[in-house]
Amino acid sequence: MKKRIFLLFSILIISSVFSQTQFMKLVTPPYLQKGDTIEIVAPAGILKNRKHVIDKAKRLAESWGLKVVYGKHMFNQNHHFAGTDEERCQDFQDALDNPNIKAIWSARGGYGSVRILDKLDFTKFKENPKWVIGYSDITAFHNHIHNLGVETIHGMMGTSLQDKLEDIPKTVETLRKALFGEELEYKIESSIYNRVGEVKGILVGGNIAILTSMLGSDSQMSTDGKILFIEEIGEYKYSIDRMLQSLKRAGYFKNIKGFIVGNMTKIKKNTTPWGSSIEQLIIDVIPKEIPILFNFPAGHEPDNRALIMGRVIKMDIKEKVATVKFK
Repeated sequence: MKKRIFLLFSILIISSVFSQTQFMKLVTPPYLQKGDTIEIVAPAGILKNRKHVIDKAKRLAESWGLKVVYGKHMFNQNHHFAGTDEERCQDFQDALDNPNIKAIWSARGGYGSVRILDKLDFTKFKENPKWVIGYSDITAFHNHIHNLGVETIHGMMGTSLQDKLEDIPKTVETLRKALFGEELEYKIESSIYNRVGEVKGILVGGNIAILTSMLGSDSQMSTDGKILFIEEIGEYKYSIDRMLQSLKRAGYFKNIKGFIVGNMTKIKKNTTPWGSSIEQLIIDVIPKEIPILFNFPAGHEPDNRALIMGRVIKMDIKEKVATVKFK
């Protein structure tokens, strides 16, 4: 009898802790103000012949009243990467530690962030959090920093300015709103594949290949009680299916509250037809009771709306329109 009472008591405690932590507020870095300084760094891919694009991003931030500095090694070249691991790490570490830098804006993704994650010391960052901004390969930072209890911004990078400003107004404006603490709310036309429902939870996620690569590491997030976002570019359907199955087997979808699918860009065609849509691949792995929002404009397309990762959102998916509102 005593054992049963103890077991019941333990279950109640665990349930209480879970209900509290699934909506636990992460630390929000200070929103930017005019006169603040941000640093553009390149933690991953090479920036060969792209200085003019990064200069354009600098001018954009300056038009918002911000000051902009570049990482010391940002335009270095080391085969695939924007400098050696040590150089890219030093630039990121300097930006983390400098109290005058209020946000770290990634110049581009590509590949390479994971190579410097374990070399970085986040001690000063945790004492004085600042915004880390980017998408794609920068998902590695979103995951890692989420586990430190700090919000980040999934949004456009410096190389996004290869597009004309007039062609990406919502991409640009939503990043500005996120950085300066203005309200973010999105209304999206519903896809026929959506699963309707209304849920609230902390938003997590990013590029599905990077999410999969984080499995089993200190940077793997818990998705329990959260709303998961994914996006991808340049993969075969079978490769996307393999990643989804890997995440499913790791329990990634078991206790989520909702699911958001961003841009699935430049999907490759295999010589042997896969036989079903990307939407069906996702529907097949997500528990039937979980609401799913498809076609959210975030990822590797010109329309790449800013998302505050680690922030509680309310997602209301109806038959004709879906709303995503950041609390």
